[in-house]
Amino acid sequence: MDALPSWPPGTAAVLCVTGPHAIPVSTAIRAGDRRVLLALGGRRETLRRLSEEDPAAALCVMAEGLAFTAEGRARVVKEGVEAAPALAVVEIAVDEVVDHLADGRTSMDAAAAWHWLDAKAAASDPEILAELEALAREPRAEPPAQPATRPLRPGAP
Repeated sequence: MDALPSWPPGTAAVLCVTGPHAIPVSTAIRAGDRRVLLALGGRRETLRRLSEEDPAAALCVMAEGLAFTAEGRARVVKEGVEAAPALAVVEIAVDEVVDHLADGRTSMDAAAAWHWLDAKAAASDPEILAELEALAREPRAEPPAQPATRPLRPGAP
């Protein structure tokens, strides 16, 4: 795996930042071989930590046939989206992709099943994802190529 793989829109993932501080996210999209975009609530503790403490981030994505962590640096690239002005768009410039299935011992049979309970959030979700996709198509310089993907660290769970 030399680059980020593709995953279905709405796939549940876990964003980890300094702390440790981990939160589930459902808006992460592949925006290039080494770039992820996602939307977060503008008042999230995660945004404060990324902006004020340390931009290091790790995004663990698990979907059918995929389990990987994208490690890199995160930054806010846009405040607010049309469908939800209180959200911020975060970009992760990926330095390394760790393939958790590389050793062939396990497989992911399905992604986590989830749904919105809030009708307003459910209605705006497709619009938010569409705006992220549009941002991903805008011309941007890709981060410099980094070393190839490494398999899961020996002894790691």
